[in-house]
Amino acid sequence: MSTTSPGRWLFWGPTLIWASTWHVILYQLDSGVPVFNSVAWRFGLAALLLAALARWQGQSLRLPRSAHLLMAATGIVQYSGNYLSVYQAERHIPSGLVAVLFCLMVYGNALSGRVFFGQPVTRRFLASASGGVLGVVLIFWPEIAATGARPTAALGLGLGLFAVLVACIGNVLTLTLTKRGLPLVPVLAWSMGYGAVFLLGVSVVSGQGLHFDLRLPYVLSLLYLAVAGSVIAFVLYFKLAQARGPAHAALTGVVIPVIALVISAVFEGWRATPLAVGGMALCLVSLWVATRPAR
Repeated sequence: MSTTSPGRWLFWGPTLIWASTWHVILYQLDSGVPVFNSVAWRFGLAALLLAALARWQGQSLRLPRSAHLLMAATGIVQYSGNYLSVYQAERHIPSGLVAVLFCLMVYGNALSGRVFFGQPVTRRFLASASGGVLGVVLIFWPEIAATGARPTAALGLGLGLFAVLVACIGNVLTLTLTKRGLPLVPVLAWSMGYGAVFLLGVSVVSGQGLHFDLRLPYVLSLLYLAVAGSVIAFVLYFKLAQARGPAHAALTGVVIPVIALVISAVFEGWRATPLAVGGMALCLVSLWVATRPAR
């Protein structure tokens, strides 16, 4: 991790934001609006905001036709399949297990970075990242141990692993586009826009229709998820992936559960166990080791 302030914020910006979205998403789920609609509104609004940001920065939204196929694929896998799979997985397995599964993105991103972008990954990084994954397992161990009692746990596990897979694929597609010289913000705007249109189409075809909740909790949570959780967080995350590689960017998934549970303790009454405290400490120590400059 860079010792400069901008370098730190490329990591801690999306980490802090996405940790808080665990709680904010609850206001979306409690609204009665179908998940297809809520995710579509989120990324549709984010796409419009990113388009406005691109224009404000003087960047053109006119990208090569050959790039639109990849951006459409990115929107479908990263901003549709990924998020829908996460929401559906949490219907069958505890959210803690989903958090553990997403820590596995460290390995998926490390492999894809090596294969597609020629970015080496040290043994120290892999070992310390594994320590972080183990820390998350300790944090959520009571939930994980009870997973077997759920009759549809296998389905939930499959959905969670699928979400991790498509998230890794989405990372590769986005970084491939930017390595071709295309500007990041317009690429994200088009990708999220395609994802939102795809979700709205599925909603209509499947008979769910188009729904919205005008109550303040839903609207405010939607704005936060679109502005902070999508526009700001994804721009910072992919800037970090461009600068340090996708594996380092995926380390956010190791720290997010720690911060999310602190937020849960404040707003939802979660109480830490000694095992969870030990897991949190292991996550933070592993992050420190993984991001130390190489000698």
